[in-house]
Amino acid sequence: MLDRLKNIKHLCLDLDGTLYLGQTLFEFTRPFLRQIAQLGIGRTFFTNNSSRSTRQYVEKLNKLGIDATERDLFSSTHCTLDYLSEHHSHAKSAFVLGTPALRGEFVENGFVERGDNASDRPDLVIVGFDVTLTYERLSRAAWWISKGVPFIATHPDRTCPTDEPTLLPDCGAICKLLSHATGREPDAVLGKPDPRMLAGVMLRHNLAAAQLGVVGDRLYTDMAMARGAGAIGVLVLTGETTEQQAHAARPQPDVIVHDVGKLGRLLATLKETTR
Repeated sequence: MLDRLKNIKHLCLDLDGTLYLGQTLFEFTRPFLRQIAQLGIGRTFFTNNSSRSTRQYVEKLNKLGIDATERDLFSSTHCTLDYLSEHHSHAKSAFVLGTPALRGEFVENGFVERGDNASDRPDLVIVGFDVTLTYERLSRAAWWISKGVPFIATHPDRTCPTDEPTLLPDCGAICKLLSHATGREPDAVLGKPDPRMLAGVMLRHNLAAAQLGVVGDRLYTDMAMARGAGAIGVLVLTGETTEQQAHAARPQPDVIVHDVGKLGRLLATLKETTR
């Protein structure tokens, strides 16, 4: 596997739990980003969290001291929009159960918001990570799902990492509630681990899957996606997955490191041995 790691040209870097936790940047993140730049390895900031807009993510990264532009980010929202363009090209309206930022991204991409009253049937129901969730809008989403409107989830994460003393139910948990209430599972669940998340990055940078490394803290999203797409999966232990869980996982991640700082040093060592 280390031989494959030598050939990495681009890293898809998960954010929360990998580069930072909540609002706290890991001390090794900026040195790691400088190191991979020196090694000539590209990077895309990669996230399932659909609660923020692309602009908001860039602003957060910049405030944390990470140099990033909108082109550097690929999220489950991008993946969902790509999927809808291909599979629901007729759809013009949507009821988006999500934050104002997510709803705004759909409007910016040509969708009309509909469905807040029972006479205004939308073409789609989109469910994301909604930290502004209200019972009224949750009930309206359930109503449209129960009436057969296509039900699309931006990603499957059950919880969102945080550095606060709380647990944050994520999109996957919200969808479970809706499925239990309506008897319908989502028609599509985008984001990681769906390999289509990587397809967008490969297209942007003209890369093959074997040239990509997926770096993240979750077995069932980050590592599952890497495996399904034929990319190299690098699991870090700074987020959700514990060391015990990592070594008990079957199949095993391609590479396990404690943090991205250690990954940077490993990549530098491998590059040095190929000279």
